[in-house]
Amino acid sequence: MSNITISEILDDLRVADEILRKFERRYWLASAQFYELYSQGRLDDGEHNDDFAEWAGVYQLKVRREEALRQLSEKRLSQLEQGRDGELIGLEPQEPNIELSA
Repeated sequence: MSNITISEILDDLRVADEILRKFERRYWLASAQFYELYSQGRLDDGEHNDDFAEWAGVYQLKVRREEALRQLSEKRLSQLEQGRDGELIGLEPQEPNIELSA
């Protein structure tokens, strides 16, 4: 288990998006569709094995970080709504962190 902050999640997502865009421009294919082909073993990756391995790894990281962001947001929303019963919610900036399984 490790702790991660929302800033770290957002930084990881920004970097992952930049890298994924590079591969999407190079191979003219969206990362989700690439990853589906890659995970099914349907790509002839002999010549591009290094690219494909990096692309898949970065895509997996992005998916994990998006899930972490979703979990963190749901946890924060639950805390904000606790005991409010439809009342207005005061939303203040803060840097929460969550524990993620490795």
